[in-house]
Amino acid sequence: MGTPPAREGDDLRLFHTGLHDCGYWPDRQARDLVLDPRDPRLADWYALALGWGFRRSGDIVYRPHCGACRACTAVRIPVEGFSPSRAHRKCARRNADLVLRVCPAERTDEHLALYQRYLSARHAGGGMDGHGGPEFDQFLVGRWSRTRFLEFRTATPEHTLLAVAVTDMTADALSAVYTFYDPDHADRSLGTYAILRQLEWALQEGRGHLYLGYWIAGHAKMEYKRRFRPLEAFDGRQWLPFPDETP
Repeated sequence: MGTPPAREGDDLRLFHTGLHDCGYWPDRQARDLVLDPRDPRLADWYALALGWGFRRSGDIVYRPHCGACRACTAVRIPVEGFSPSRAHRKCARRNADLVLRVCPAERTDEHLALYQRYLSARHAGGGMDGHGGPEFDQFLVGRWSRTRFLEFRTATPEHTLLAVAVTDMTADALSAVYTFYDPDHADRSLGTYAILRQLEWALQEGRGHLYLGYWIAGHAKMEYKRRFRPLEAFDGRQWLPFPDETP
């Protein structure tokens, strides 16, 4: 018999996944702590879960819970305190020609084509480069989450799509779920620019934090996150200022 679905008034249930290949270190095994995906209250719990260091992937809300590895650290930016660095200001100027549009989190052929190009360039051979429409939806589009796609387009008559920042909205925060962009425009630093614009979005709407998911110690692709200051890190119990120096 399977586990019965949660009912109103039940305690929130958490489950451990089995061991699986780590998505960041090919020589490591990972394990996650997952909120009951069949709980009809996930949308209500989601804001609290972000504050507990959890993350959304599709309809799954999870947090790494590996036995011997503690490399993944949930991080967030206090929106009102953010101060752009010189590099951030340069990135903003470089992309000032782009047009932004917030649209529903619904896959289009254009979104999927850009996503596949991005994965082929950035994650070749990593298992994600074969993703199609179902995998796109399973990973990025939540059935219960309040999600928007933040599009970045050229101001030319073609309005070419250069990037999409998948963004979750809660009453007091935004969560940067995933950003994919045209690999031919990597020199624009579109991932960094997406965070800058998400911070502006959060500030305009009075949201206190922008969640960035996990910073991973020693992983080069995650170093950009520590360049946003002030930055807070979750130690498993509370949010603390991210240290200026990290091992």
